Amino acid sequence: QVQLVESGGGLVQPGGSLRLSCAASGNIARMNAMGWYRQAPGKERELVATITSEGSTNYGDSVKGRFTISRNNAENTAFLQMNSLKPDDTAVYYCNAPRVLTLAPYRFLEVWGQGTLVTVSS
Repeated sequence: QVQLVESGGGLVQPGGSLRLSCAASGNIARMNAMGWYRQAPGKERELVATITSEGSTNYGDSVKGRFTISRNNAENTAFLQMNSLKPDDTAVYYCNAPRVLTLAPYRFLEVWGQGTLVTVSS
């Protein structure tokens, strides 16, 4: 089994910053890509950012220039630095690993975290 646990969510004022963390644990041989997605009330889940194991990044249009994704491969963790937050950023943020290679028995899994709530409000 592989688990992803997010932390760092909370209430922040517009214009403020938050840093989310995602820690992976379990029977992991290789994490491969990791990413962040979010889902606001009444809306579909959307891409926030992804990062490959080599460090290549991709961002959703609504967060480009404000959010930064990073990772620590040695510790199987990913981070999302969120700056210049807006009320529209309010959502549950989910960590995702779409293709985790497990130790024996070797197989690929897609794993989601349980989510962490970010609320941007004055």
